[in-house]
Amino acid sequence: EVNILWLGHSGFRIEIGDCVLLVDPWFSGNPMFPAEMRDAAIDGVTHILLTHGHGDHTTDALPIAKEKDVPIVGIYDLISWWQAKHEVKGIGFNKGGTVTLGEGVTATLTNAVHSSSVEGPDGPVYVGAEAGFVIKGEGHAIYVSGDTDVMADMAVIAARHAPDIGILCAGGHFTMDMEGAAWAAKTHFDFKTVIPCHYRTFPLLAQNADVLKAALPGVDVVEPQVMVPISI
Repeated sequence: EVNILWLGHSGFRIEIGDCVLLVDPWFSGNPMFPAEMRDAAIDGVTHILLTHGHGDHTTDALPIAKEKDVPIVGIYDLISWWQAKHEVKGIGFNKGGTVTLGEGVTATLTNAVHSSSVEGPDGPVYVGAEAGFVIKGEGHAIYVSGDTDVMADMAVIAARHAPDIGILCAGGHFTMDMEGAAWAAKTHFDFKTVIPCHYRTFPLLAQNADVLKAALPGVDVVEPQVMVPISI
């Protein structure tokens, strides 16, 4: 069994095998995440996985990595820079690469179409490319899209990894919207479960997943609630 807990926006806690993975954890300034839940959210964490550098995905990664003494996992450029600058543990790799996180638990870095930077003293610092993940374990393959538009590469990801669970950005404006996520799921994947993210955080983004649900009959589209486990 895999437990997936939403941390608001694009953040997730994924309990899989002997691993507790935090994907794109953003607590500080996240209007969806109650501050008093932070300790519970990071309890027992083994790895922090980052899809790209933007602050709404990475703001809390360094503090958690230092507090819990766990590695940050993601694109080589960002991770190696942080390792040198902040002396944190890291697993830096690149698209197409697969790393072992635990007993029978792996993460493969996949393509995404977006941008990736962190705030520097003189403006944005570009820190490698945006990406997604395929996380495998417990008989499941979870596709974490990261921030992306619909892309032809999704057909390759589906053919190679056959993910049964899709965690898809779907809020629009900065990423594909609900219609785009639905089109991607129908066109390229055979998901049994779809969990939308990167929505509801701000008025600019989609506030519900009605469009996604209506477009995917036969798929379990789960609108996540913060820190409520989705067990699959």
